[in-house]
Amino acid sequence: MRKLSTETRAAVLASLIEGNSIRATCRMTGVAKVTALRLLADAGRVCLEYHDAHVRNLDTRRIQCDEAWGFVGCKDKAKKRGAEGYGSAWTWVAQDADSKLIISWAVGQRDAVHADAFMGDVARRVTERVQVSTDALAAYRWAVAVAGFPKGVDFGVVHKVFASAPKEEQRRYSPSVCIGCTKESVLGFPATDSISTSYIERQNRDLRMRCRRMTRLTDAFSKRIENHASATALHYFAFNFIKQHATLGNTPAVIAGISGRPWTALDLAEQIAEAEAANEGRRITRYLPSPK
Repeated sequence: MRKLSTETRAAVLASLIEGNSIRATCRMTGVAKVTALRLLADAGRVCLEYHDAHVRNLDTRRIQCDEAWGFVGCKDKAKKRGAEGYGSAWTWVAQDADSKLIISWAVGQRDAVHADAFMGDVARRVTERVQVSTDALAAYRWAVAVAGFPKGVDFGVVHKVFASAPKEEQRRYSPSVCIGCTKESVLGFPATDSISTSYIERQNRDLRMRCRRMTRLTDAFSKRIENHASATALHYFAFNFIKQHATLGNTPAVIAGISGRPWTALDLAEQIAEAEAANEGRRITRYLPSPK
């Protein structure tokens, strides 16, 4: 079977990383849509497994968590009317406030079951006592308490108050205006000044700008939950290992001591080729070493 060259794969991955849709990527690179989707699935597996294997034993001290809404196939209202699709898909994200490293992420529902699984995964990746900051979602309170952080946790919540715009000024897609913010200590002794979700909310903006499937008011949304998860895995891998943070001057993975240098899309394409060779087929399940 004919396969794309490593350089062409790198071009496709670079296009997706920069926020282009599948169809736009195909037009720019000359790659068929089915081929691009298969490459995205392979890249998603490599990125997910590499993250799972290497983003561990972190000496993180401050973590911010949040959830970003998206949908797959159709929105919930259409699903209730009989439309086919997954409906709302929430992306849970935990970020190191100092290195800006994405510690953990998960795609699922915004409920207690996913909150518990998500926070449990975060706890398994750190080695020190941490301070966790979240929004006021009730599911976090129990999830953080039972997550099992190895040296304990200090937990604070940010409560934001939003104004209701007059009816004549309301716009369907305009965000509410935040008119106030309070901080609450929930567990342990969190430093009040460090109870914040500013960094993770800024990261959510980057998610919507750089992951085309999360860009609002477009038709680039995912049609299958598997493709949505693969695109999310690729985005966060690029965020951690490929893109250099403007303020820090390097990638979060280098700042956190996980990687010796910034990666490139070509490095990722080579990792995919190595995984294919190791598994003697397209399906990739093997952990891969970091490039030297």
